[in-house]
Formats: sequence, C-alpha cells, structure tokens
Amino acid sequence: MEAKIDDLDRLLEVQKYDLELYNLKKQLTELPQPKVIANARTKRTELQKKADQIGALKKDATKRLLRVCDEDESLVKKERGVQAAIDAAGGDYRNIEARSKELAGIAKRRNTLSENRAEIEAELAKISALEAQVSNAIQSVERIEAQTVEEYRREGGAIQQKAIDLERQRDLLFTSIDGSLVEKYRKIAERLKGIAIGELQENRCGVCRSAIEGGRLIDLRNQAPLGICPSCSRLLIIR
Repeated sequence: MEAKIDDLDRLLEVQKYDLELYNLKKQLTELPQPKVIANARTKRTELQKKADQIGALKKDATKRLLRVCDEDESLVKKERGVQAAIDAAGGDYRNIEARSKELAGIAKRRNTLSENRAEIEAELAKISALEAQVSNAIQSVERIEAQTVEEYRREGGAIQQKAIDLERQRDLLFTSIDGSLVEKYRKIAERLKGIAIGELQENRCGVCRSAIEGGRLIDLRNQAPLGICPSCSRLLIIR
C-alpha cells in the first residue's frame, strides 16, 4: 500500500495521542464524584419526602391544638357568664343548682381539653424534634453534594481541558498527513475502538501478536511500506 514513511511515523504519534485521550476519558468515567452526587441527590429526595410527611403531621397537630384552644376560650367565656348568673340568682336555689351543675360540666370539659392540649403539645414537641433532625440531615446532604460537585468540576474540568489540548495537538498533526491515510486510520480506530496501526515485527503483528507465515507474509511484505494485518485487520507498517 502506497504511503510516505513520514506520514506513517506521524500516524504512530497520532495514535499515542488517541491512546492518551482514551485513558483520560476512562479517568473521567471512573471519577468517584458522580456516584457520590447521585447518592446524595437520592438521599435528599428521600429526606424531603420525610420532611413533607412531618410537615403534614405538624400541620394537623397544630390545627387540633387550635381547635382545643378555641373551645377552651369559648368555655372560659361561658363559665364567666354562668358564674355571673349564679351570683345574680340571689335566693333562687333551683336556678343556682342548675347553674352549678352547668358550671361543673364546663369544668369537666375544660379538664378534658387541658389533657388533650398537653397530649397535642407533647406530640408537637416530638414532631418538631424530628423536623429539626431531618432538616439537619438535608443540610448535611446538601453540603456533601455541593462539595462533591465542586470537586468534580475541578478534577473533571482539569481532565477535560487536558483532553481538549491533546485533541487540538492531534488534529493539527492530522493536517500534515495524507487525507486518504487519515481516513483509513480513523475508520479502523472507530471499528476497533482502540489501536488502529502497528508495526510488523519479524513475522508477527506488533499489536495482536498473531504469527503471519508463508505466502501471507510474502504478500504482506510486498505491500510495504503499509499493509493490513490478516488477523486483526489493523494497518501494519512494514519497514
């Protein structure tokens, strides 16, 4: 296969860039931060659901507490009115007795409301403590996420910038190589997802290490300075 030795040497240099670019991409995919970030976001979503549930419980308990307080306030006013009626009854013992029973009923209800209020307030205290715990957990996860995102931007950005620089150098080198040869190289590199060109070493492919014997070796050497490995179909430089 016709080719200039200088072009082939440049292709070997290009391949070094491509291999380094492959390693950089591998480094980028193997960085631990994306997994940590994904886990943090999943955890934050779970914690937020819990926070929403706690918020609903707190809202319900607060409503119940307000109802208890409103009823007790209403009973206080009623209690004052009944007491005033008793005070104004004078010697009307029947009226006083009836009002006294009503007053006792109010007092009993207020005692029940007081117990209910204490229970709800204790419930709210537990909910508030749990709410603070979940809120702190969310803030902790958010800090971890923010720190990890910054680390990923710094480390991943450095890798990406290095890859951009290498691609620029590689592409510049491509411009000094025969276009048809570049096209062959690129197609093989894409198909094999890696090394596209090697050198014939005695009777072996320098990449796949397969032995090339007899007539196949003679035919390959006749293609010098560039042939195709009959085993792996890579470009082979024949010196």
